Formats: sequence, structure tokens, C-alpha cells
Amino acid sequence: MFRFRTIAIVLLLAIVAAFAAAQWGQWQTGRAALRPLKLMPGGPAVAPPGRIWIDTDAACGATTRTDPDDCLAILWLVERGADIVGISTSFGNAPGDVVADRTAALLAQMALDGMPGPPVFRGLGAPTAPAAPKSPGVTALQAALEAGPLTILALGPLTNVTAVLERRPDLQRNVTRIVAVMGHRPGHLFHPTEGKGSGAMFGHGPIFRDLNVSMDPEAVGAALTLQVPIILIPYDAARETLITGADLDLLARKGAASAWVARRARDWLTFWNNEVGLPGFYPFDWIAAAYVTDPSMFSCAP
Repeated sequence: MFRFRTIAIVLLLAIVAAFAAAQWGQWQTGRAALRPLKLMPGGPAVAPPGRIWIDTDAACGATTRTDPDDCLAILWLVERGADIVGISTSFGNAPGDVVADRTAALLAQMALDGMPGPPVFRGLGAPTAPAAPKSPGVTALQAALEAGPLTILALGPLTNVTAVLERRPDLQRNVTRIVAVMGHRPGHLFHPTEGKGSGAMFGHGPIFRDLNVSMDPEAVGAALTLQVPIILIPYDAARETLITGADLDLLARKGAASAWVARRARDWLTFWNNEVGLPGFYPFDWIAAAYVTDPSMFSCAP
């Protein structure tokens, strides 16, 4: 009996070891063994963005684990003189009231630098049914679309965007494109260490989620049925870019708004340094803003 149990335990350990060896690469990198995407270098030719609307869940350091990416994206576009006709606030990185306050605070800092910021409208603070009352952000986005073609940069959940376009399908013709920060391939887990860093759990590091999808998956499903061009800026698009402490030092010397964002990025950088185990953080939303200003920098896949 003892011998039988010993053999059984050894066999079980062998099976576990074999399974672990087969899954080690995926566990370490978060990536399933999938066929490589067929990338188009430089992406397809697209028209200039023209008028831009930003929908954001900016929280900019509201907690020690709140990213500054939305604020980096907004700052980037305003500094470059993009034709931003308005900003609607959403939820995700923080509750709706925190997002509204942080976005207004960023615009106030821009005013100190002499940068005229676009108007900010408070949008929906939670997933909502199509018949729910409108918010100022939804009403303002609708009016902006009624006035003419618009590129919508969606840095948070698509709740505000679909609230407009499902109620007013006639306005879909005025959407130049939706650029949305979301998307991943089947089986791909978001743990940024990806076998490269010194994060927790033998270098594995924390696992993130596809936040803008998970906060309102119904809105994403609705958006994908719309007759509008949609560009997804997925996790993979940011993997080759790290914002380090040296970058934040440079940012802090540029002006009031840049210094404000840099200060609120320090805790996020510390989290990535200590928990993820990388020397910097991936600036997901800023990558989307960079795509809007120069799509040719990116390779794309259907």
C-alpha cells in the first residue's frame, strides 16, 4: 500500500511538472501561442483627424495605483494645437466625480501656461441603458456631431459614445473614426512584466485587465455594430514605450500643467518599479493620442 501511494504521488508530480513546463511560457508572458498578426507597416492611409472630441476617465494620480495616461494624452494634444472641440468625462480609472474634478484641474493648470483648453462636460458615471436620461457630456457630444465630422478619441469606456450614436444613428455619418484604447487577443493576459522584470511571483508581476472593455462590455458590443470606422489601440501598442523617472523629470520642467501631471505620475511609476518590476510604465492612453496626431508611426492589423 505504501509503495502504491509512493508511485501514485511520483506520477502525479510528474504530470504536474510536465503541465507546468508546457504552460511556463504562457504563465511568464501572459501570451497564448497564437499565429502572428499580419501587420501593415505604417497602417492604412487615413484622413487627418480634423475636429477631435476626447472622452476620458482621467484620474491622474487620484490613488497610488491610478495611472496618469489620460492626462498625458490630453496634454499632448493640447500642446500640439489639435482642434479639440470638447471633452466629456466618464468613469473607470476612478468614479465619475473624481474624473470630472481631475480633468477640470488639468485644464486649470493649462490655463496657467497660457494654453486655451477645450470645454469639459461631465458625462455618464456608470453603464446605462439606452433610455436613461442624458448627461451634459452626452448632450455636448451630440451637438458636436451635429455640427460636423468628428474624430472621437475614447480613452475610457464607450458609454458616452454609444449613448449618443445609438439614440441618433443619423449622426454616425459624421464620425470620422473612433479611436478606442482597448483590445486584446484570445488568451492574452495583461501582466506587464512579461518575463522581463523583477515583479512579484517569480517575476510574473500583477495582472491587469482590459479595463475600458470590462467597465462597460455592453457599450463595446454596441459600438462594434455601428457603421463607423473603429481603430482599437490595444495593450500591445504601448509595450515598446516606457515612461521613466528621467522622462518625468523632463516633463516637470516644461510648465505648470506638465509639472502637475509629472507629480501625479510618481506614485504610478513607483508601483511599476516595485510591483511590476520594470524601470517605467506603459503610457496606454498617450499612445492613442500619438496615433491621432501621426497614424503613420503605427503598424496595423485587421
